[in-house]
Amino acid sequence: MSKKEKSPEKKKNRKKKVLKVLGCILALILVFVIVTTCVSLVGIKSNTNKAQSFPAVGCDLRFEKAGNGVWNIYSDKDLKVLQLTDIHIGAGWLSIRKDSMALNAVAAMISAEKPDLVVVTGDIAYPVPFQSGTFNNKTSAKIFAGLMEKLGVYWTFAFGNHDTEAYSYYSREQISEFYSSGDYPHCIFEPGPDDVDGYCNQVFNIINSDGIITRALITLDSHSYVDGDYFGIRWFYDNIHANQVEWYKKSVEALAKHNADVCKASPELAAKYAELCKTVPSSLFFHIPLTEYKDAWDEYVDNGFKDTENVKLNFGKAGEKGKVVYCGIHEDDLFETILELGSTDSVFCGHDHLNNFSVNYKGVDLTYGFSVDYLAYIGIYKLGSQRGCTVINIAPDGAISFNQQNYYQDKYVSYYEKESVEMQELGAAE
Repeated sequence: MSKKEKSPEKKKNRKKKVLKVLGCILALILVFVIVTTCVSLVGIKSNTNKAQSFPAVGCDLRFEKAGNGVWNIYSDKDLKVLQLTDIHIGAGWLSIRKDSMALNAVAAMISAEKPDLVVVTGDIAYPVPFQSGTFNNKTSAKIFAGLMEKLGVYWTFAFGNHDTEAYSYYSREQISEFYSSGDYPHCIFEPGPDDVDGYCNQVFNIINSDGIITRALITLDSHSYVDGDYFGIRWFYDNIHANQVEWYKKSVEALAKHNADVCKASPELAAKYAELCKTVPSSLFFHIPLTEYKDAWDEYVDNGFKDTENVKLNFGKAGEKGKVVYCGIHEDDLFETILELGSTDSVFCGHDHLNNFSVNYKGVDLTYGFSVDYLAYIGIYKLGSQRGCTVINIAPDGAISFNQQNYYQDKYVSYYEKESVEMQELGAAE
């Protein structure tokens, strides 16, 4: 027998060893799947129960669905709107503790501020498996919607890029159906018009007892990744689409027509609401910042961190590195349309968690909301300067003012223990 030839017995033993190794590997995979599934189920149940444990806050505003993504809010009083952004609930076995902290932060800020309306500018969910341990983005939505329903506060949201990843189980359409199902009465989200791109294009009209719209809050879907960057590896983000800009324009024109018709029918109201009869002020909410955020910040920095003719710093700093502002990579006409119509005086976005600046650019306030994120940015759960909310106050005449509030203030009393963090310095040296 040749030395290179192996006996049938040796070949048989080798096959047995290979099969044993494969069997062990498969057994380990099975054990891993079973263990992580059990941990996930326990964690989901724990955070679901936690979401239901917070005391109710409540809200007594009167809302009415006008159809096709339009809601009417009837009020003669000052209104408080709370912008939250980038909640990033993973809802998987890897993110249980950080999800718990996010729920605690949201509940603490809402309980203290007692807003009339909460607007979340994207990324409620974070189904990125190597950080959350799941592809299931609907579980995150369920946990958050359950929390908001328990708090009893009306809320809506605009989609972010992480709410529906290319690899996550549920699409934008399916998540939209979940939020608009009616199972959560305090969620006043609707997908919006079928002939407009995206799933959260909505208008919320604040109407007083004279029938005058004093201000409109408008949400837009800023979409997700674009140009083949399906997984967001190259940070190629989309822009507001052309038909959304056209829808926005028609919506603003409809606001003006409504007030003009009311004033036309009553000389007394025409005199009382001279300005509102001509132009209805509005605010925009979406996730990914406009390119004008970058244009404005670059102009401010290039001028030595000083105001220019076009740019006035309201407050805050840019804490992101690299591009600083991770806006859409293409051009859109939204900002130009804003200037043309003269209605929108304020824009609120999220997305860049470490940016918290607000600038007035060519007469329009462009503002980043404080983020909540404990999960998406590596190590961000240990940091605190960027975490909080944006408080927006709307007067009975439609006038708006806003400010940012950090979560680690004494006024935000947590129902559960609040974590210790480093209050890091944000922004480049000036």
